[in-house]
Amino acid sequence: MSSSDIFIGETIGTAILILLGGGVCAAVTLKASKARNAGWLAIAFGWGFAVMTAVYIAGPLSGAHLNPAVTVALALKDGEWGNVPVYFAGEFLGAMIGATLVWVAYYGQFLAHLTDKEIVGGPGAQATAAKAVEAQEKGAGPVLGVFSTGPEIRHTVQNLATEIVGTFVLLLAILTQGLNDAGNGLGVLGGLITALVVVSIGLSLGGPTGYAINPARDLGPRIVHALLPLPNKGGSDWSYAWVPVVGPLIGGALAAGLYNVAFA
Repeated sequence: MSSSDIFIGETIGTAILILLGGGVCAAVTLKASKARNAGWLAIAFGWGFAVMTAVYIAGPLSGAHLNPAVTVALALKDGEWGNVPVYFAGEFLGAMIGATLVWVAYYGQFLAHLTDKEIVGGPGAQATAAKAVEAQEKGAGPVLGVFSTGPEIRHTVQNLATEIVGTFVLLLAILTQGLNDAGNGLGVLGGLITALVVVSIGLSLGGPTGYAINPARDLGPRIVHALLPLPNKGGSDWSYAWVPVVGPLIGGALAAGLYNVAFA
């Protein structure tokens, strides 16, 4: 694969991943959406299908890493680091493009949601306003969850551990695909299996932090949230932003280490 193929594939694939994954979060969150309050099952399966779609689109060009933790884990496994910066560049740029497209697709819903007194506060909505103020005091605006993740309980060690464990499971599943077939992988089934693993992680381990398990998935859209002209958007929670970046990178590295010791 050439550097240009890798960059183009990762940019397109990660943009699709975030467009569909962030899209389901917007659909469930925003008040004027038909899918409002569809719940955690919708989010988990929405992200799983987003992974599947993005993998099949980007696979022929770049191998569909779509995740810096995957890129680091594969580099540790194979000892090949030359294309890592190209993968990173495509992944982060794609994530920002995808987040911007979510804003475009839900533009009217964002405006309606963020100008609704029950969401941002106002006369007759004091209880909800208090919740909104409390969230903003913690650094997270009322629609930040459409773009990036945040913990239900702020406990740095636990939050970091949750992201490490979730990403460890994801990467171990990816690295061990097809080992019973002379190491040739699962072919076209690989994208589907990976998607189902993501659904499983979301349902089983996603509750505490929202399961970023991907630094680009979290940081790129968080930057977009900070830059977009959204009314009453609140903060981007930068004090937490390092956790869904560092945690997945550690989890991916640990999975690669275990793979090299136990499976290689």
